[in-house]
Amino acid sequence: MEEIKITKELIEEHGLTEEEYELIKRILKREPNLVELGLFSVMWSEHCSYKSSRIHLKKLPTEAPWVIQGPGENAGVIEIDENFAAVFKMESHNHPSYIEPFQGAATGVGGILRDIFTMGARPVLSMDPLFFGKPDKPHNAYILNGVVSGIAWYGNCIGVPTIGGQTFFASCYDHNPLVNVMNLGIARKDRIFKAKATGVGNPVIYVGSKTGRDGIHGATMASDEFKEDAEQKKPNVQVGDPFTEKLLLEACLEAMEKELIVGIQDMGAAGLTCSTSEMAAKGGTGIEIDLDLVPQREENMSAYELMLSESQERMLIVAEKGKEKELIDIFKKWGIDAVVIGKVTDDGLLRVKHRGETVAEVPVKYLAEETPVYNRPAERPAYLDEVKELPSIPEPESLKDVFLSLLASYNIASKRFIWRQYDHMVQINTVVYPGSDAAVIRVKGTDKGIAASTDVNPRYCYLNPKEGAKQAVAEAARNVACSGAMPRAITNCLNFGNPEKPEVMWQFIQAVEGMAEACRALETPVTGGNVSFYNETLGKGVWPSPTIGMVGILKDVRKRLTQFFKKEGHIVVLIGKNRGEIGGSEYLHLIHDMVRGMPPAVDLEYEKRIINALVELAEREVVASAHDVSLGGLAVAIAESCMNPEGFVGAEVELNDDIRPDFLLFGEEQGRVVVSLAEERLEELKEIARKHRLPFKVIGRTTKSGSLLIKGEGFNLELTRGEILDAYNILNRTFDPMMPDS
Repeated sequence: MEEIKITKELIEEHGLTEEEYELIKRILKREPNLVELGLFSVMWSEHCSYKSSRIHLKKLPTEAPWVIQGPGENAGVIEIDENFAAVFKMESHNHPSYIEPFQGAATGVGGILRDIFTMGARPVLSMDPLFFGKPDKPHNAYILNGVVSGIAWYGNCIGVPTIGGQTFFASCYDHNPLVNVMNLGIARKDRIFKAKATGVGNPVIYVGSKTGRDGIHGATMASDEFKEDAEQKKPNVQVGDPFTEKLLLEACLEAMEKELIVGIQDMGAAGLTCSTSEMAAKGGTGIEIDLDLVPQREENMSAYELMLSESQERMLIVAEKGKEKELIDIFKKWGIDAVVIGKVTDDGLLRVKHRGETVAEVPVKYLAEETPVYNRPAERPAYLDEVKELPSIPEPESLKDVFLSLLASYNIASKRFIWRQYDHMVQINTVVYPGSDAAVIRVKGTDKGIAASTDVNPRYCYLNPKEGAKQAVAEAARNVACSGAMPRAITNCLNFGNPEKPEVMWQFIQAVEGMAEACRALETPVTGGNVSFYNETLGKGVWPSPTIGMVGILKDVRKRLTQFFKKEGHIVVLIGKNRGEIGGSEYLHLIHDMVRGMPPAVDLEYEKRIINALVELAEREVVASAHDVSLGGLAVAIAESCMNPEGFVGAEVELNDDIRPDFLLFGEEQGRVVVSLAEERLEELKEIARKHRLPFKVIGRTTKSGSLLIKGEGFNLELTRGEILDAYNILNRTFDPMMPDS
């Protein structure tokens, strides 16, 4: 295969332009052979090189006193306390999950887990932001079920709890589901491992599963939009084995504990090619490997196939010379292949040998660092002129019918049928389960807790990418603060269409700038993430979907909060101000079939104040619950607060704002939180709210009536517990008919 003639058609098949091929020839000072063409193809793909996004990602803030490791490693790291650190990252597995939903999602989980334990951390929580076409279409339901099953299977088998996420439905995802997976692990601050190949002469060791032909050119596939032949790309989808990954995890952590590892990297996208070239480039060295030594599960694999395979559950390790046997013995004890396949060199080259010949010799810096960078044209989409204005909105005949419809809408209704498939209690660290604003785990051996939330409203980002990205950061921070944790940093997964289209590039640039602005204002730097472009099929792309994964730290995990009212007789208070903003709202889309208007504006200085107030309210144990007002507006937020899993808590609320009733109840203006508290703590709440210059008002009281009553000027809206739960559980009944309402 290495002697195949390089033609224009072959170059195009590898996703390279003529200009890029000419650059390869200048770098090598000769024509590449097929193996070398493959190396450049995967490493210069959008998925690996970030060639369209890199110049814009530099706008993101990445530093803070609590950030130990920012972008550039397998995962970001922030400080928990003087001894421990949180290691976290979010990635996408979008294209594979459309082609083969179960394995596409499962291997997405496996890949992000390896990113975490590669750093020396034990994975302790996963989250799954998912975006699907509307589930009333059979194919969308098939993809949803396959993706959720794959996430559940891999996470449950390996023993890492999936404890949160989000699920958003829109028709733009019919042929482009987005499967984003976040994982967080805990490590000792003095035991963070990097992906660097240092020490000339040190052995390079392959560990993990044997290499097969699955996943070849997966990175290239993820850097192109789908056409009619998407189903034919199934060979590009890897196959996962969580049981092997569990053994690999334990073996790696044991080797790290015994200080046998110099550098380590997951063989993820682009497999051996990526891990060898990136480790050498980061270490300022070279690597030489012999592919004859690579464990293989298929016969007669070529050098091209071995270098580009994306078989799962594999790692590349650089060990200290003389200690390789001790390391290999650890992996053998765990039943894992471990083989010396090469060594670190001083010439800056990736040198690949196969069957006695050198089949590739490429400077690593041109594979991993000095790759092409494009400042692509950007142009504001014409559709924004049409959608920015709101026409006259007719008032609904029945506010109650609208309220019940919103509770039953795909984007608001309970997703318990998803997360009940996940083992969210394994490792017994989980203290706030899925279903509240943020998930919370305890950090064993300390008083600390970690809160995490993933958020984005793609409809907002479609209408205004910059404001939508700001809102995603602000809402994620607000959700974490509603649990009592101080937001500290984010990871992200930036899902967009084809960057070669100026309109898509404009959306991306605007979203990055909005995210950067919000992260600076809220002091939540970006520690890493993922860009997923080319989420298009037959020319139709997804809405801009820059998913935010926010991590916060609780000083005392015992003081955590949830969104649910706790008992009757508590005062219900709204922090924030009602304005009746319905642009981009679920109400406008569901009831009036419109995706129009400007999404609600975000006041970042105010958001910082409400975050600080929420953390103080939790630390002083003033409030019993806190719930962010978001999708569906204030009425939905109050109803969600009533639905305590331990028993429904009713409420009577009175809203006296001079705002049109449907806009008041279902508008989605930002910066609002519904809290409940014992009446004797009300003065403390007022003191804290005034200290942070926050508007607030007492709007009601919890009851034991088993119903929700919301009164206002010209309306009296009452829903029973049965009516609320019947609407809210519509998806649970559809996808899991045996599940009881709660």
